[in-house]
Amino acid sequence: MTGEERRPDDEAPPPEVVPPAEETPAADEAPPADEAPATEEVPRPGEAAAAPSPRRRRDPLASALIGVLTLLLGFAFAVQVRATDTPGQLEGAREEDLIRILDELNTSEERLRAQIADQREALQQLTSSDSQSAAALAEAQEVAESIGILNGTVAADGPGITMRIRDPAQEVQVADLLDAIQELRGAGAETMEIDDIRVGVSTAVTGDPGELRLDGHPISSPYEFVIIGDPQNLETALNIPGGVVQRIANRGGAATITSSDRVEVDALRALDAPQYAAPETDG
Repeated sequence: MTGEERRPDDEAPPPEVVPPAEETPAADEAPPADEAPATEEVPRPGEAAAAPSPRRRRDPLASALIGVLTLLLGFAFAVQVRATDTPGQLEGAREEDLIRILDELNTSEERLRAQIADQREALQQLTSSDSQSAAALAEAQEVAESIGILNGTVAADGPGITMRIRDPAQEVQVADLLDAIQELRGAGAETMEIDDIRVGVSTAVTGDPGELRLDGHPISSPYEFVIIGDPQNLETALNIPGGVVQRIANRGGAATITSSDRVEVDALRALDAPQYAAPETDG
């Protein structure tokens, strides 16, 4: 050996560094549940790569849909809160105020629902079938005919009586005919005529005995009354003691009454136009 002393470390070659072997999971260990679908098999030489898992392709789409729905719900909630009240006003409100606001909202909702129901009902009535319109028209026509019969502008027929007053001594006076008209109306006469002249609300009897006039038209004995109403009630009213029949007899005349199931009152009178009265109007 030479005088130069070698150290063992200088002579020995450096040791080879061996990379650590890949750790493989034990056979009995399973990957975490959330990582299991993401693992992919490494294709063997000569084999085509496997298609990606469908679960992996659907995850982004589901996330996007969830995000859109979340945005829409948040926007709707914000609009609802803004429509009812501002957050600042509600934050400082007491419990009693919140209850009052809720009650007012419920009341407004009920009122709006009631208005909607009324409008729908009115619309349904306006767009109803022709049968309802025809029924309303028929009812209006019936009312008009009833008024026309009472006013004397419409001819009528029905059960009633015929009364003839004979006045040979010409002693029957205006008051006798007026009393006869009033007695008949009180007994339920619906309409009548005297000597082919229709009796109305404003009918007037004038003149002297033997020269009587009805609404300005001359009438003569025998005076013929045709009355529609209940025959028994009418005849009873005329024959009461001190009534029309007895007064006519006291004046030397005679009144004969004939009941019938059908009499006809066809004399018409012009509709009386009021000179001073007018329909009452609001305001």
